[in-house]
Amino acid sequence: MEYQKVSEMNNVIVSCHNGFGDLTIEGKKRSETSRKQAEDESRLPALQAAYTSILQDLGENTGREGLLRTPLRAAKAMQFLTKGYHETVYDILNDAVFDEDHEEMVIVKDIDMFSLCEHHMVPFFGKVHIGYLPSKKVVGLSKLARIVEIYSRRLQVQERLTKQVAMAISEALHPVGVAVVIEAAHMCMVMRGVQKMNSRTVTSTMLGVFREDPKTREEFLSLIKST
Repeated sequence: MEYQKVSEMNNVIVSCHNGFGDLTIEGKKRSETSRKQAEDESRLPALQAAYTSILQDLGENTGREGLLRTPLRAAKAMQFLTKGYHETVYDILNDAVFDEDHEEMVIVKDIDMFSLCEHHMVPFFGKVHIGYLPSKKVVGLSKLARIVEIYSRRLQVQERLTKQVAMAISEALHPVGVAVVIEAAHMCMVMRGVQKMNSRTVTSTMLGVFREDPKTREEFLSLIKST
């Protein structure tokens, strides 16, 4: 007797025909992407008009050749630079968390990061170093970089960004501990204000064993400094 059973787990649908399971990637993710794209497109005219107004208030002629499409380009660029508002950790982790009997430190360092300072809306950028001590679960290494991308593609301050990345990993994996260090240059200190070209800001968040055990913390800090 032919039957069909559909169950949804982690955006995956399992369909069974005649007792055989056909594993397919659920179309929900694609439809969610389409929905976000539709939302962006619906908001584009308002953003474009806002950039036109800004340019005019700066004294520019928005009718000249070089600026004809600038408001539209700027609006699209801003949507890309803040796309993290439409993403969640669980969207990108999907099925990339694995049961693994590994209890030693995992580190991914020198992850490139770009974000926008929420105070002046100018860039800050640098490197992110992530370490965690698993508790029977590990995550695909590229997903750590994707988590950084989710939170950096928003209007941010570096201190909050560091904590958000650490908390997201902690909540997703429930590890023994998480450590995140970010080193960044802020254009609000380089292009304006004090105009210090070589300044760097370093922030850290230590959770679990990284906060409680000095030796574990020192091991992590030593390893991210090594070449």
